[in-house]
Amino acid sequence: MADWFLQVKKDFITCFIDKDRWHYITQGLGNTLKIALVAVLLGVAIGTVVAILRSTYDKNAATMRPGPARFLLGLGNAVCRIYLTVIRGTPVMIQILIMFFVIFSNARDGVPVAMLTFGINSGAYVAEIIRGGIMAVDTGQMEAGRSLGFNFVQTMWYIVIPQALKSVLPALANEFIVLLKETSVACYVAVNDLTKGGEIIRSITYIQAMPLFIVAALYLAMVMFFSYLVTRLERRLRSSER
Repeated sequence: MADWFLQVKKDFITCFIDKDRWHYITQGLGNTLKIALVAVLLGVAIGTVVAILRSTYDKNAATMRPGPARFLLGLGNAVCRIYLTVIRGTPVMIQILIMFFVIFSNARDGVPVAMLTFGINSGAYVAEIIRGGIMAVDTGQMEAGRSLGFNFVQTMWYIVIPQALKSVLPALANEFIVLLKETSVACYVAVNDLTKGGEIIRSITYIQAMPLFIVAALYLAMVMFFSYLVTRLERRLRSSER
């Protein structure tokens, strides 16, 4: 047992203390958090627009008169459906490889590319979450907004969307947790994220277990922390409904 402890201590010092190699981990951790945060904000923005278009089409297409408005709404719904099908039907690993090596092949910094890729990917899943929330809002809420003199956009913005977001907020928070773990594939396009930091230390020290376990422990700690926040959020929302 003593020999095992001494070996673990030696590996830890070699991997993280010697030559300040812990900087690889802290830099990677910062990039991982930045990518996940920006991506989830971008995903919420994209997802909200897509959800509004799709839910508006689902609720009104059957009763709308033929004309430019119905054509544009149908076209927007078709584009959204293609976007959802393509993004949710292909692995995020392939998406980030296409973005980095094909679309942004001249990019020198992979962090913005990763933010955009994960944001677009997250938007497809967020769209369905928010659309479910919008469809769950009683249609009488829309009628009440119109009776108050609001137009369609104002009714959606001030009445429907806030109610929908409140009901799906825990699901959106869980989407952030899933996205945080998915960012680990960004290391394959030379993004210095947390996983890449561990890979760099492995390649320098030739020690396999210690960097991997530390990276795994950090991901686990972040997931547990954000899961705790999600639980607190759910309790707060439940208490506000009483």
